[in-house]
Amino acid sequence: MTTTATHTDSTTKCALVPEQKYLSFRLGSEEYGIDILRVQEIRGYAEPTKLANAPAFILGVLNLRGEIVPIIDMRIKFGLEHVPYDNVTVTIVLIIGNRMMGVVVDSVSDVLQFTPDQIRPAPEMGESMADSHITGLGTVTDGQSERMLILLDIEQLMCSAEMGLVPATA
Repeated sequence: MTTTATHTDSTTKCALVPEQKYLSFRLGSEEYGIDILRVQEIRGYAEPTKLANAPAFILGVLNLRGEIVPIIDMRIKFGLEHVPYDNVTVTIVLIIGNRMMGVVVDSVSDVLQFTPDQIRPAPEMGESMADSHITGLGTVTDGQSERMLILLDIEQLMCSAEMGLVPATA
């Protein structure tokens, strides 16, 4: 892993900040990124076993090599309209703390590496998702075009009280 020195604030303290790798995925027209170190595997979508009285965003559970894994539909979690699952819909299996879970997304793209200067802070939005679950906006330049990824703190999101999947101390 490459590290670069960067100034952390105006008092000229320096810190070593690593370049980070993110798995990029799509939900609708937006592209998101999650820390690649949290990703266990990427699987094609499989219908989970439904759980009674589970929140709408928890589709159910899958048995992955003997471990029961909750499956979360990120479209529902983020309040996006439902679209049919198809051959590019995938489940990203994550390891958060000592717990395995899956998130269903429209598609995955690739693994992108960002240097600290390619990541901008998330805009201030009060007590909204942006403050607690978005770590920043990553800028990717492809030739003459530029696109932005919404970088998620997937651990913070999955450990939130609303999700109830992982203890906050995990």
